[in-house]
Amino acid sequence: MSLEAALPIADPATTKSIFDWLERFSTCVRAVDYAAARPFWHTDIISFGTYQELIHGRARWTEMQWDNVWPRTADFAFDLDNTVVLASADGNMATVITPWTSTGFHVDGDRFDRPGRATIILARQADGRWLGIHSHMSLRRGVPQDSHGKRPVKAR
Repeated sequence: MSLEAALPIADPATTKSIFDWLERFSTCVRAVDYAAARPFWHTDIISFGTYQELIHGRARWTEMQWDNVWPRTADFAFDLDNTVVLASADGNMATVITPWTSTGFHVDGDRFDRPGRATIILARQADGRWLGIHSHMSLRRGVPQDSHGKRPVKAR
């Protein structure tokens, strides 16, 4: 007999709202639109990813992670069919475990598949919207770290 509680899988309404958040944010990544993406994340976010071990603050995260990835890749999308959303009992915090896909570019311009995975922690705000407070995005093992795309930033 196990004493472990079941995983706190989010209810369908919470999952739907978070999937909507993921879709809207990924649209910003594909458009390389930092200005539109900024409101999805807390000013004091704590994150880490492919290019930095630990980053404090959205401005630093933009400089160290977004600038090194978004303009250099294309076709970013979360794999919602394989995404799991966990939620706190009060519904005010959620953890998203999700694979993602993107396209990378070799130096010669040839494309390559650039898949990865993410863990995102979201906090529900007083107005009901979700705000990212932590993100960890990393590439799948064996995927080249460097991508050499040169897409312009739409809005900083």
